[in-house]
Amino acid sequence: MRGSLPADLRDVLPRAELDVEAALEKVRPICDDVRHRGAAAVRELTARFDGVEIASARVPAEALRRALAELDPKVRAALEESIRRARLVHRDQRRTDVTTQVVPGGTVTERWLPVDRVGLYVPGGRAVYPSSVVMNVVPAQEAGVGSLAVTSPAQKEFGGLPHPTILAACALLGVDEVYSVGGAQAVAMFAYGTEECPAATMVTGPGNIWVAAAKRLLKGQIGIDSEAGPTEIAILADETADPVHVAADLISQAEHDTIAAAVLVTTSPELADAVEKELPGQVSATRHSERITEALSGRQSGIVLVSSIDDGLKVVDAYAAEHLEIHTADAAAVAARVRNAGAIFVGAYAPVSLGDYLAGSNHVLPTGGCACHSSGLSVQSFLRGIHVVDYSREALAQAAAHVSVLADAEDLPAHGAAIRARFDWRVPTEGS
Repeated sequence: MRGSLPADLRDVLPRAELDVEAALEKVRPICDDVRHRGAAAVRELTARFDGVEIASARVPAEALRRALAELDPKVRAALEESIRRARLVHRDQRRTDVTTQVVPGGTVTERWLPVDRVGLYVPGGRAVYPSSVVMNVVPAQEAGVGSLAVTSPAQKEFGGLPHPTILAACALLGVDEVYSVGGAQAVAMFAYGTEECPAATMVTGPGNIWVAAAKRLLKGQIGIDSEAGPTEIAILADETADPVHVAADLISQAEHDTIAAAVLVTTSPELADAVEKELPGQVSATRHSERITEALSGRQSGIVLVSSIDDGLKVVDAYAAEHLEIHTADAAAVAARVRNAGAIFVGAYAPVSLGDYLAGSNHVLPTGGCACHSSGLSVQSFLRGIHVVDYSREALAQAAAHVSVLADAEDLPAHGAAIRARFDWRVPTEGS
């Protein structure tokens, strides 16, 4: 892309294909089954898709206690520090009620109230994600959600329970309502409720395409945070960047999935060449080299050469990456000019891996270009703003004429009549 940039930047940039629409028709009967048969359907679907027979979806309290007691002390210490840092950041996101005096005797107060109950989805499968427990639970707790439950896919290896590290993370956070259910049936369980699991108001957390499709299908029945797609990293770099760092960070996100996206945008052909030479050696040294190789060689990954940092900013804004790293001279100033990203990581010592675990930021972020209009998970995700209108008789009288004029302009005369009914004015009737 050196030279003039194409007008259709979003269409030409690398991006993973995720056909949620096609998945909708496959998850619809699953969700309908849970709606009509409840817990029995959840158990049967878990046996079908996860190959695990479960007597109950609810994880016993003893399993949570045992998982925490048996947790590696080093992992426990790391999780506790992750929780501490996440609480610091998310506690500062709390909203306060604000009252505005519009006119003497007339106020509007915006009250912030948490949703009543949230179902938090934690993925399972190729990797274990106790960090996603932290990222879902902490903002919900800091928002003041009164009832929250975590669900994660049943694992045959662990007797039909979620991975014990996930259970231990729940126990550390004081979450005692945990379910061993994954996929679309987990979203449906929270949406409709079952004999074992009360219905939730909202469902949050990343998952596979079936989770994303169920969220789309059931949105309205429940609130959702987003339809998470494959993870993404974009790196904007110039000639000052270290190719070892850049390669390592591209690999770190490609490790998630064969359809994970890793995109380097750079002004430096020399850096691009150095990164390409660096990648094979680092990839071959990793445990998941086959998965990473497939992700890096897929159509969703690539290197984009641009003529200037200004053009690079246009490219990364059009891409709107889930994670965006800035490896340039004066990285903080460049980062301040970015408009579209789920999270921005500034300089050589703020890699995405830090944000995944211990930066204090949230790693549940918009994917697929949705960062141009959506935010990552935060305390605000779990809050609702309610306007409380309080006007005196005198304040309403002052507004009455304007309300009547606007009501007539919209051909809604009863709106104006509702105002006049409160005073000694005659309320017109049909034909008068």
